[in-house]
Amino acid sequence: MRITVTVDGTSYTDDVEPRTLLVHHLRERLGKVGTVVGCDTSNCGACTVHLDGHSVKSCSVLAVQADGCEVTTVEGLARDGQLHPVQQAFHDNHALQCGFCTPGMIMQSIDLLADNPDPDERAVREGLEGNLCRCTGYQNIVRAVRDAAHHMRPGAGPEAEQIADETAQSEKSTPQVGVGGE
Repeated sequence: MRITVTVDGTSYTDDVEPRTLLVHHLRERLGKVGTVVGCDTSNCGACTVHLDGHSVKSCSVLAVQADGCEVTTVEGLARDGQLHPVQQAFHDNHALQCGFCTPGMIMQSIDLLADNPDPDERAVREGLEGNLCRCTGYQNIVRAVRDAAHHMRPGAGPEAEQIADETAQSEKSTPQVGVGGE
């Protein structure tokens, strides 16, 4: 079957076998090896990617099901040489040992933070329960997700952005007298 999938902002059209899993298409045809094959049974979450903005285990999705969709892999997160805040938080908090689960953990964490921008420890653990880590004991992973949440909060960006945001907010709230024939 012929499919067209946008992966990390680039459109790809390929002929695929109907039984090809998305994880194998990403790795073998498109070279997106950051998406790892862990268990092939959808138990570990190492292969987690975003499909149209929501996390999925790519070993449980056929490539043909992604036809016409937008896929984001861990390789597509960094912008202009800057790590995504979740990637940076995993680095800063030493939230990995062997690193095998890390791409899936990062992708699931981003989805978790989209749903809950300020999760407590329990919410992080519950939000990541479909992703397994065999090395870390999860303490630093939980710390990294909470740290990323802190850095991703409105107003947590660089000071120049905060000032611009404050200016825009005050302009919106200040009535424009004399504009438009008033």
